[in-house]
Amino acid sequence: MNRRPLRFPGLLSLPGLVLAAKLSDPALAAVRDWLAPLLVALSLALAIVLFRYCARFRPLFVLAWLAAAGLAGQTLYASWSVRNAVLQAAQREPARLAALGQHLIIGYATPDDVRELVRHGLIGGLFVTRRNIAGKTATQLREELAGLQAIRRDAGLPPLMIATDQEGGPVSRLSPIAPYQPPLSSLAGRPDAKRLAATYGRMQAEHLVRLGINVNFSPVVDLKPNRPPSPFDRYTRIADRAIDANPDTVSRIALAYSQALVEAGVTPTLKHFPGLGDARDDTHLRSAHLSTPAEQLAARDWLPFRHVLERTPAMLMVGHATLDAIDPSRPASLSRPVLNGLLRKHWQYDGILIGDDMTMAAVYDRGLCRASLEALEAGQDLLLVAYDWTKYYVVMDCLHRADAAGRLPDLSESRRRLQNPPWRRSVVSPAESRT
Repeated sequence: MNRRPLRFPGLLSLPGLVLAAKLSDPALAAVRDWLAPLLVALSLALAIVLFRYCARFRPLFVLAWLAAAGLAGQTLYASWSVRNAVLQAAQREPARLAALGQHLIIGYATPDDVRELVRHGLIGGLFVTRRNIAGKTATQLREELAGLQAIRRDAGLPPLMIATDQEGGPVSRLSPIAPYQPPLSSLAGRPDAKRLAATYGRMQAEHLVRLGINVNFSPVVDLKPNRPPSPFDRYTRIADRAIDANPDTVSRIALAYSQALVEAGVTPTLKHFPGLGDARDDTHLRSAHLSTPAEQLAARDWLPFRHVLERTPAMLMVGHATLDAIDPSRPASLSRPVLNGLLRKHWQYDGILIGDDMTMAAVYDRGLCRASLEALEAGQDLLLVAYDWTKYYVVMDCLHRADAAGRLPDLSESRRRLQNPPWRRSVVSPAESRT
């Protein structure tokens, strides 16, 4: 029998093994549900075939495919196990899990994914993005979100934060359900930019409120970089999203826009502190360092942040770039000297701090459990688990174990801020928004 053709599946065992080892990575979130069981089945089948028919390197190839099947199976088991652990803990200790849940904002795929989490207070809010509008009309999305809020209300719990990324321009996650608008940068240089920004904000907020959205992760107040984009920047693309390179221009447009959102019942979120304009790397994919001196940042990049925060109840999203001038050892989002020292004590900011997505590589690669605890210890009020939302269970399990062991940081001040957040001060029902 000619056994040479079987070398190909044998040689594929190494990439198969690597793929199986990476299945839990957020980069594979979109395909993990079907890829993991497929890889288990395929690996076992190839191991059996190679064991029977392959002569050369048979033990090596067979063991590699068996290892791939084991790793893929472990991913499936770990996902089920941690989810089960969280849901069982919620049955035993509902108050403890609900107290932790208010610090978590998560993405989701379908309402069925999160209905029980909403009902039992195991999350503080939801992040709505492009996958949530696929194949839906505005009416369908509005009814979906209203239904989840009704579950919350019937359970005697506070309304959910329901957030989105509707910056305008390239980041318009709810378009076309919410009308597409050009980027705010299109207003820079206009003599009536302030008036236009307010009109822009009112129009955007009107559609968001109608859908049931009460928080927008916008505006971007990072300064536009004065250099060509890095070829390694695949997702952040601050040059395409920033309003302008002039901090005064950014301050005026961002303030008028933010005030318009607030007046309409939508809480704005300034991002991405400490400013990504000078960062070269993409924190979605790797660590990034911001090496600009603090004095220069304070005199330029931080002016729009302070200008808007002092005049609105906006939240502040902290990015994952490392601010070398203050804490070169960890991302700004996980840094106590940055969050508690600079923002809380020096700036006297007492609003809500939320970090960028915890499934981005710059923090995820540190270990999701470790990063989550560091974020709360540093002073984050809300942890965002958006892209790979199933990692919510890993974070919640981690927080619950730390709390049970007495290792959770003191969250009393954070919980005070979350008692009456800005998005609950002007909750507009879908019915009211249509009048």
